[in-house]
Amino acid sequence: MSHSDIYTHFHPDEKSFVDRAWEWVERAAEQHELRRTDFLDPRQAHILYTLANRHPDVAIRLEGGYEGAERVRALIAPDYRPLEDEDAGIVVLDISSDDRRQAELDHGDYLGALLGLGIKRDKIGDIHAGEDGCHVLIAEEIGDFLRTHLRQVHRLETTAGVLPLDRLRIVPVKLEEMAISVASMRLDGIASDVLRVSRAKIMDPIRAGRCRVNFKPVEDPSAQLHEGDIVSFKGFGRFRVLEAGGVSKSGRIRLRIGKYV
Repeated sequence: MSHSDIYTHFHPDEKSFVDRAWEWVERAAEQHELRRTDFLDPRQAHILYTLANRHPDVAIRLEGGYEGAERVRALIAPDYRPLEDEDAGIVVLDISSDDRRQAELDHGDYLGALLGLGIKRDKIGDIHAGEDGCHVLIAEEIGDFLRTHLRQVHRLETTAGVLPLDRLRIVPVKLEEMAISVASMRLDGIASDVLRVSRAKIMDPIRAGRCRVNFKPVEDPSAQLHEGDIVSFKGFGRFRVLEAGGVSKSGRIRLRIGKYV
């Protein structure tokens, strides 16, 4: 398959990742390599899975540490090599504190502390922040470093330990629900209402490539959203279109939105 054939299916911004992913697939097929990737977001996982499934001689397994994980590592190998028992190299980082204010820490606080130590985002999987601590899925190769060096999260003293996957404490994602009515399913109109930013102001981040729909870059303010779509804006947060529930007498579309908190 030529590279030009591959690129037609993906956004231009995704070209560098598509190149890398296709190289992994080809090396598995032609050089009989087993590769374990870093953590991928759902869009990257979709791209890699799509490419692997186009190659008849390649097998792929996606693993995030628990069922329903958003961020996953991929195992790619020649199709004759069984992947079920291969180790995905994921462990649990247990972050705790004696300070009762830990209950106020959120996903962003923990992620910021990890990135502040120089850890790359692709070594970090899903983050489960609860009132009594946080469990983070991480690549096993950074476990010792974090156990030694992670001593503070958002100015609170913390301790870190490494646990096996069967000790993972899952914290369900919290969505703050809201009901809005919109004239159309355009991205800019819905995002403006949900994020409480003027329509003029929401245009700039969209056109600047700071918006993703289902983890795919979208730069067209008039792009149409659909039920189930996840929309994220750098610096503004993200939300999901939970339900499109009919049309009002004035012709406006009623939506139920869930904002990630």
